[in-house]
Amino acid sequence: MAEQRILYAKENYSELDGFLAESNVKKILLVCDNAIRFLKIDDYFNDLEAYSGIKVVRFTDFMPNPQYESVVKGVELFRLESCDMIIAVGGGSAIDVAKCIKLYSNMDSSRNYLTQEIVPNNIDFLAVPTTAGTGSEATRYAVIYYNGEKQSVADKSCIPPAVLMDSSVLKTLPLYQKKSTMMDALCHAIESFWSVNSTEESEQYSEQAIKMILANKDTYLNNTDYGNENMLKAANIAGKAINITQTTAGHAMCYKLTSLYGIAHGHAAALCVSELFPYMFEHTEDTVDPRGKKYLESTFEKIAKAFSCSNVNDAIIKYQKLLRWLDFEAVSIKTADDISILKTSVNPTRLKNNPVRLDQAQIEILYTRILHV
Repeated sequence: MAEQRILYAKENYSELDGFLAESNVKKILLVCDNAIRFLKIDDYFNDLEAYSGIKVVRFTDFMPNPQYESVVKGVELFRLESCDMIIAVGGGSAIDVAKCIKLYSNMDSSRNYLTQEIVPNNIDFLAVPTTAGTGSEATRYAVIYYNGEKQSVADKSCIPPAVLMDSSVLKTLPLYQKKSTMMDALCHAIESFWSVNSTEESEQYSEQAIKMILANKDTYLNNTDYGNENMLKAANIAGKAINITQTTAGHAMCYKLTSLYGIAHGHAAALCVSELFPYMFEHTEDTVDPRGKKYLESTFEKIAKAFSCSNVNDAIIKYQKLLRWLDFEAVSIKTADDISILKTSVNPTRLKNNPVRLDQAQIEILYTRILHV
């Protein structure tokens, strides 16, 4: 696959005009949620047909944690309107829906798309991420739900060939959402670094993302254009790392924590990594990475270096200080059953990517620390 093309939004979106002209597009399926109306780019798409002749067909019929049925409706609209490009504007849900519409648009509509083999296609696809966190625009993965069950769809042909980085889309995000999405990106970079699937390329992405996030956190949280643009870049780079390695125990443990306690995904992931980081460094002898204990220890040292720390313990302290600086609310256990619910919710498949062996007893220990039991 060719290197993903990154465009940077200017005041009048002239670079987007150029991109559309190059593509010779006639009709766009715009996959977005209703929050687009608060963004400057909404005016661009409202005016596009009048001055360029390019028609924009909007698809907004989906929710967070999108359903398979919503994707089917999107595919039907794409075909009915004979669209020749897909543009996704939004966070992970909008981009995931658009990915699946792209993948399924040339498949047999009389059968469940989830049961069919994916046949790559060359439909033009541009993503405009509106949060600096998920990195979905850089990965081959999409998540949708079918009959209440999470479905992971994966194929490299769904990675958008082009991404528009528009710092203005982050201006209206609530501060808590900015903090939690930033931490999602940081956890992606850290987890990818220590994953058993890491490569030299993924480690370079992880290192770059960690350094960029830490260097730009202040200007980003102060809502400057410079900080917002750099955090979008950092999240994209962290997404490229995860695209190679997948996530590890930090993300495997955070999903139920998110739903059970009503906190943001990035907040939950950050809490999990805060306890995983020291636990795994203390238990490198339990590594399942075939490259061995010394390799894992050297990986932790590389992470410390990315944090601009001279040793791993200092990096752990720096990470935990960051969480306190962000003023993330502590999560405390609600009922006696919570630990049992949490430890049985962890997806064993994701644990296979984790470099240190974790069974349910160890996961229980980690959750008790996260919940301050």
